[in-house]
Amino acid sequence: MTRSAALGAAGALVTGALIAGAAAATPAAAHDDHRRDDDHRRTAVERGVRAAADRAAAAGIDWQDCPADWGLAAPVQCGWVSVPVDYARPGGRTIKIAVDRVAHTGGKDERQGALVYNPGGPGASGLLFPMHVTGKSPVWAKTARAYDFVGFDPRGVGRSAPVSCQDPGEFAKAPKPDPVPASEADKQAGRARARAYADGCLARSGGLLAHMTTADTARDLDVIRAALGEKQLNYLGTSYGTYLGAVYATLFPGHVRRMVADSVVNPSPDKIGYRANLGQDVAFERRWTDWKKWVAGHDAAYHLGSTAAEVQNRWEKLRATAAKKPIGGTVGPAELTELFQNAPYYDFMWDPIAAVWSAYAAGNEAPLVAAAGAANADAVAAENANAAYTAVGCADAPWPTEWRTWDRDATRLHRQAPFMTWSNTWKNLPCATWPAERQPTVDVTTGKGLPPVLIVQSARDAAAPYDGAVELHKRLKGSRLITERDAGSHGVTDLTNPCVNDRVDAYFLTGRTDDADVTCAPHAAPEPAGGR
Repeated sequence: MTRSAALGAAGALVTGALIAGAAAATPAAAHDDHRRDDDHRRTAVERGVRAAADRAAAAGIDWQDCPADWGLAAPVQCGWVSVPVDYARPGGRTIKIAVDRVAHTGGKDERQGALVYNPGGPGASGLLFPMHVTGKSPVWAKTARAYDFVGFDPRGVGRSAPVSCQDPGEFAKAPKPDPVPASEADKQAGRARARAYADGCLARSGGLLAHMTTADTARDLDVIRAALGEKQLNYLGTSYGTYLGAVYATLFPGHVRRMVADSVVNPSPDKIGYRANLGQDVAFERRWTDWKKWVAGHDAAYHLGSTAAEVQNRWEKLRATAAKKPIGGTVGPAELTELFQNAPYYDFMWDPIAAVWSAYAAGNEAPLVAAAGAANADAVAAENANAAYTAVGCADAPWPTEWRTWDRDATRLHRQAPFMTWSNTWKNLPCATWPAERQPTVDVTTGKGLPPVLIVQSARDAAAPYDGAVELHKRLKGSRLITERDAGSHGVTDLTNPCVNDRVDAYFLTGRTDDADVTCAPHAAPEPAGGR
């Protein structure tokens, strides 16, 4: 029943003279009340952030050697920052955010503050970022002289009040059902699993679900900034971390000093969530084709086919074999897709994936089975990462609630982009029945005091299609876009490409950007290291 029809039915209980007035005035009054509630909450949240940041600035961070089970050896140091669960109630329940750092490598006069990093996901831990310094990464050597490298686990992730939606042992069980449905019964079973997963999120993590938005994490980021003793934030975000940075830049423009967005998630409110995943399906298929051509071009190393069509045919046979009888008892089509999607994601995975496939084709299934099981080797961490991904994605934007919409779009897209479409659909379907309250999606835009933001993007990125970088560039006035043409690795700033690396260094060290956008040649293509 529509809203107007419902009002009409209610109006039948009053006199005729009041029906028209009730129908006209009630929606307006309700809208005004809702707007006042939103304004009141917004004001309360802004005050809550200031209060939490003031407390954090006064407390600082008690840096200590990291706990042994964190796997972060000296000189990495670890600590905690307390934040409210609900910023509208800063005196209420709090959680602790895990942070770590490595000090800058240059002299005292070279230091420019802390550089805070988020690797994306959502659901990924940032605690490994300081290892760039301890590992003496040449790509980051110059920037590391000026900045303390700081990582953190966002709320709900890793060490920071981790959310959960399912028993980790159940989550890690393999093989999982084939993501491509062969019947209506398969679809109904998939729908039931998605609904049960969403219900599990509420049962296991309900107290945090309504506060797992990117906006809440951006507020945490501002509290971390204050705890670090920084007046302004220096920030590097990759993948979903670009959206977190964009939301932070919108909410706290005057608190930004330097910001790099690498491999951009489209920040348009009508693309966050459902439509972004539809675009991702198409982009993954394109990059999957790029990889197949590369494998075919190195047939002497891998013996998987001398054309992309031959490689695709062999993939379909591999998938059919796993569907009939899971490889090693644990690797079915779902596990194959999860493993092989690393190739469209990252160029540095092109050879390792081709090598384990080549070994399997030669009769040795052990490397393939081991590689496919690696993602869930730590069942607790894997389950948490998926739970946090779901919680943030579902909380950030409205999703279609009718199955026919999901079914129609997935069925259509699967015809042109079969590699990832159904896997992506099932992964996000819990959002159709999400049980927690959603907050309004942040409209990313340039605010007063925001400095130039540097955007870096490969043109053929699968996980974050190029149009996202273009959209962020439009929304953040004064930003500069560096495009790596004819490349598609997800995460560009970590790769060796002087055209990109030199500009990122210059930006972090001097704040300087080019007078216009820049297009760089691609980084060096990977080469086979093995094969059979």
